[in-house]
Amino acid sequence: MPDLPHLSGREIIRALEKLGFVQARQRGSHVVMKKSTPEGSAGCVVPMHNEVAIGTLNSILKQAKVSAEEFIKAAK
Repeated sequence: MPDLPHLSGREIIRALEKLGFVQARQRGSHVVMKKSTPEGSAGCVVPMHNEVAIGTLNSILKQAKVSAEEFIKAAK
């Protein structure tokens, strides 16, 4: 697994939007992202922090069912 970059919540949301996710709702500083796929829907919660911890980003990618390589390409 490649090293995940240190990103802000806004940058993570931008990368997920490139992968087809849309903002479903926001409550406080947390944004819920959703994507409909043929296998069902995928979703994740992104905190709007200045810098999201690597472990949190890893958890977001697991929730969203997105590989690290795919995410890194979208984040660039």
